[in-house]
Amino acid sequence: MDRQNVCFGFIGTGNMGSALARAVRRRLDGSQILLANQTMEKASRLAEELDAMAVDNHAVAREADYIFLGVKPQVMEDMLKKIAPVLALRGKSFILVTMATGLTIAKIQEMAGGKYSVIRIMPNTPVSIGEGMVLYTCSNDVAGEDRKLFLDVCGEAGRFSEIEEFRMDAGSAVAACGPAFADIFLEAMADGGVACGLPRKQALELSAQMMIGAMKLALESGQHPGVLKDAVCSPGGTTIQGVRKLEQAGFRGAVMDAVIAAYERTLELK
Repeated sequence: MDRQNVCFGFIGTGNMGSALARAVRRRLDGSQILLANQTMEKASRLAEELDAMAVDNHAVAREADYIFLGVKPQVMEDMLKKIAPVLALRGKSFILVTMATGLTIAKIQEMAGGKYSVIRIMPNTPVSIGEGMVLYTCSNDVAGEDRKLFLDVCGEAGRFSEIEEFRMDAGSAVAACGPAFADIFLEAMADGGVACGLPRKQALELSAQMMIGAMKLALESGQHPGVLKDAVCSPGGTTIQGVRKLEQAGFRGAVMDAVIAAYERTLELK
């Protein structure tokens, strides 16, 4: 199987499913993408945008080589039960790609009615602009070339990081929940700028670009964030006074608690 002949199918074209479909479209022809959704009109609109094909769940289950399961965890079992007979009749191999929080590879296989190949992913909202952080893990029977093709075709979604499945929930609490935490910090930074006299639009622009630059520097330099922080904090300067206030307010502890709370909630949903 190669990029020219592969078919990617999406069951569920909500925010995340549609974002991933758009990323895939940047590397595949529209004729290689199948889109299905409970509300057919929604799939049809996306299909028109991507020059892809709007079909039903059974068609995706029958034709796609990679079947993205973009439905909520609470409806996953019912959806898989309905397409299980179609999957069972398939003569060639396929891969189920699940992005449902809290559902393990083994659970997806059980729901689908077979020991099928599964790639479990956990994307985050920035995949919509090609800057996502996507965690992934594969069942043992996913061949190396199939994994490579998956990463190649989905590469426009952002950065992919393989993770052991037992760490997926912890990774999700950081990467998938993290954008909300970062947005709160972004809003607070902009509010601070407004309080100091900046126009709202400019304060938001300065804060957002600052965050983009700081995070890219951390990734590309490979330096510890503490080292990067120290480089900005001149002795007796302005930045260290701001850092002091964050420390007094328990900023680090609050962020850690937010991640831990998200992780613990994920465990409760299983």
